[in-house]
This record gives sequence, C-alpha cells and structure tokens, in this order.
Amino acid sequence: MAAIVALIALRIAAKPADKNHHFGHSKAEYFSSAVEGVMIFVAASVILVFGIQRLLDPQPLEQVGIGLLISMVAAAVNGVVAVVLIRAGRRHNSITLRADGNHLMTDLITSVGVVIGVGLVWLTGWEILDPIVAIAVGLNILWTGWRLVSESTAGLMDEALPKETNERLREILAARSSDQIDFHALRTRVSGARAFMEMHMLVPGAWSVKKGHDAMEDLIDEIRSEFPDLHVTGHLEPIEDPRSYEDQHLD
Repeated sequence: MAAIVALIALRIAAKPADKNHHFGHSKAEYFSSAVEGVMIFVAASVILVFGIQRLLDPQPLEQVGIGLLISMVAAAVNGVVAVVLIRAGRRHNSITLRADGNHLMTDLITSVGVVIGVGLVWLTGWEILDPIVAIAVGLNILWTGWRLVSESTAGLMDEALPKETNERLREILAARSSDQIDFHALRTRVSGARAFMEMHMLVPGAWSVKKGHDAMEDLIDEIRSEFPDLHVTGHLEPIEDPRSYEDQHLD
C-alpha cells in the first residue's frame, strides 16, 4: 500500500506546471511521505501493544526455525531495497523515495528485532526477552515515523533552504554589494524536489533597463553555477526610492 501511494505521488509530482498549478506539482511528494509516516506510526503502535501484552503474559514461541528463516530473508530483501530507495531519494532530492526507503528500513529493523528476540528466547529459554526486544523495536520505529511526518509538515509549510545554503547565498549577494548595488528581501523555500529563491536587487534609478537586467542575469548565472537546481527570481528596484525599502522584511 505504501509503495502504491508513493508511485501515485511521484507520478503527480512529475507533472509539469499547468494553468492551475503555476509552480508545478512537486508538493504532492509530501502527502506520500506523510502517509508513510502515519503507516509507520500504526505499525509501531501495534508492535508496542502486542509487546506490552506479551510482557505481562509471556507466551511460548512456536515454529521458531521457520520464523527466523522468514525474518532473515525479509530483512535481506528490505535492506537492499531500502538502501537503493534512500540513495535514489538523496540523488534526486525526492522525499517520497527517501520516505519509502525509510519505511522499508523500519521493516528491516523489525526483522532484525525479530531475529534477535526470537533467537535469544531460543537460546536462553527466557520468554520475556521477546516482548522486551519488540517494545524496543516499536519505539525506534515510532521515532522514524515522527521524523517523516515532521519533514512532510515542514515541506508543506514552505520551509526555507538549509541554514548553510542560505548563508552561502547571502555571501554571494554581499560580494556583489557596493555603493550602487544593494539587496534585501532574500527568501528561499523547498517544494518537494524543487528549491526556490527570490530577492530584491536595488540599483541606481538612472540605470537603463538593459543595464539593470544584465546585472541581475549575471548574478543569477553566478548563483545557478553553484546551485544548478535552484529556481531564482529577482526583482529590480531603484536604490534611492524610499518605497523600495517598504518590502524588505519577510512579511
């Protein structure tokens, strides 16, 4: 089910901009990540409930050998696919692929927990070890689900680019600043696999449109040379006009 949701989200996110979605459909990925996070929450809750029940009322284990074999095979398959998805998600900056990979990674952790828990009971005969390991696995999965939901929420709220990226962008603007050129209203945001930046460039009002435009394009080319996937929008304003400073704050 999680894979189907991820596939649908990726197909929607890959659609180009249209008359109703001028900035594309990339935010669809966040819905998939949120669904993955919720599903992980549900799985963790079920594991915790059954773990606590077994802790209070230990039960003998049955068909341990078959259970361990299935768990080890599942762990191997989930581990390989999880690594592939997470690497692809980082390469393509896709939260959906990362979320799906993290979801499978929690399945890997679950399978490892099963092997450890069942194996310890098999070796020691202490049935209480099985629910203890299950509760520890459930808590770890709960933390993974929380991270996915938090990341999805931040994306839907137009979270800014990482602090290091924003600082580097400010350095680039500062290097271009002079008595004739200034900048303000720098804003960045992340939308799925896409990233956006906008800023206001203040130049002398006596400059021709072409001169101001050339200065802006040169700056955007410099930014894009370092951040090729960044969509940059610049707004020219006359540096000596008081109205140019009324919109310099984030609001």
